Amino acid sequence: MFGSVLPRVKICCISSTLEAEWAIEQGASAIGLVSNMPSGPGVINNEQIASIAKTIPSTISTFLLTSETKADKIIAQTKLFDIDTIQLVDEVSDEDLKDLKDLLNDITLIQVIHVLNKYSIDLAISKSKIVDAILLDSGAPKQTIKRLGGTGQTHNWNISRTIREEIDKPLWLAGGINQFNVREAIELVQPFGIDLCSGVRTNGQLDQQKLIEFFKALKQ
Repeated sequence: MFGSVLPRVKICCISSTLEAEWAIEQGASAIGLVSNMPSGPGVINNEQIASIAKTIPSTISTFLLTSETKADKIIAQTKLFDIDTIQLVDEVSDEDLKDLKDLLNDITLIQVIHVLNKYSIDLAISKSKIVDAILLDSGAPKQTIKRLGGTGQTHNWNISRTIREEIDKPLWLAGGINQFNVREAIELVQPFGIDLCSGVRTNGQLDQQKLIEFFKALKQ
């Protein structure tokens, strides 16, 4: 086992109340709802997000994934939904992060860091001083059409481990995690939480069998 407590699990790209129910039944402690993105899977409209979010039990964290980078637009988004966590998938300036912390003090703020190189370590350390948690993912945030997650690809977990060792905030690990590599990921990085989308999906739909097998591998 990985210590006395297994990492928390967030099932992302939830697209219906049924998918949310399946995830929670198997052991997810958080679900992710994806708002408008420049690319990637799982995007649903505001009506769908609101409809799903209001059905989630209070014991389960509800993440809103946003690609907005300005505090005023992010705040406006949060007012539309019954959510408790904002996952910032694009880099947000320190100034805007501080505004969000001041104005959304009842919302958990998580900054995504796309793990690319040593710069990712420095960026994670810097942002961790402001936000409540860091989430490490695979992506290409500098491309013309940004890839801000949902790639189904792993990244360099040695960099992720270094980041986890250097920050004093909870760290979530995402990017290509599935039933076959979750134990390796946890043993190496020792994250606070695991976040996955494609690893439990088939043709874009949540796959109950993959979900069951993932949690079985996690707890084995």
